[in-house]
Amino acid sequence: KSREAADPAADSSLKLAAAKHQEETASKKKLCVKAAKEHSIPKDLNKVLENKVIETVLDLSYVKLSVVEMTCSGDADSEGIVSKSVSSHSDLIPGVYEGGLKIWECTFDLMDYFSEAEIEFTNKTVLDLGCGAGLLGIVALRGEAARVHFQDYNSTVIDEITLPNVVANCTSEGRRMGSGKDRKASKPPSKRPRKAEGSPDVLNRCRFFSGEWSQVSQLLLNSNKPRSKYDLILTSETIYNPDYYSALHDTLAQLLDRNGRVYLASKVHYFGVGGGVYLFEKFIEEKNVFRTRMVKTIDQGLQRCIMEIVFKNSC
Repeated sequence: KSREAADPAADSSLKLAAAKHQEETASKKKLCVKAAKEHSIPKDLNKVLENKVIETVLDLSYVKLSVVEMTCSGDADSEGIVSKSVSSHSDLIPGVYEGGLKIWECTFDLMDYFSEAEIEFTNKTVLDLGCGAGLLGIVALRGEAARVHFQDYNSTVIDEITLPNVVANCTSEGRRMGSGKDRKASKPPSKRPRKAEGSPDVLNRCRFFSGEWSQVSQLLLNSNKPRSKYDLILTSETIYNPDYYSALHDTLAQLLDRNGRVYLASKVHYFGVGGGVYLFEKFIEEKNVFRTRMVKTIDQGLQRCIMEIVFKNSC
């Protein structure tokens, strides 16, 4: 106290230092917000499937992820997420890599639910949020959705996994490569040129985005392109980190049609990161914008749930 009283200049410099530290901290937080980017669909679809090995699951084609990890480097992985994920032995590096290199089990829970509940996609506008492999959006495309948009945090995931998966399921060559019940295609990638022909109209119904949720929302809301809000937002295993709940909630509130529906698949609790379905449900209740209901619970292994989310004043 005596030092502070005797040297007001020192006190002032401490305040300046503290203010500078707060500014630097805020600046670092801003840097962690990944800017939004729309990814164009290449005119030459052969390039999209080049050096890709195709597997099948539930009659859907998808690129073999281990091969992507082995072959994806340099410009193809400008974010460096493949090497960082492998070197750290982690499927999640907050603010760097958010899990899009894996297909998480709740994705299959949600696909099963679509079939059981006979969810109607015809002529709907759909967003596959936190899409990763994009299987949920591909199911919507197969269900004759009018438009399907895919979003993932990482641009590498969109370019090397999501977009190739959509092409593989929407072109004649991609479907042929993935045919066969037990075809796992464990052999090395074929060097033979692959023709991706047919169904360009399907790809015309798709758009692809990378970046943090709030940034993608702003990109969509400020776009000059014709747009409408989404009838359906599909998302799986995106509520593992409570730090992201506010951004996710705001994104749903901004992009969902007034009478639209969100289908969210999640584990009841994510050990190590602290999130989970009931914690997110409580967060939604406190915000008082949406109402929720659990439409399915899966008790095999770690307990998992599927939640339906709608606006409180919806029909």
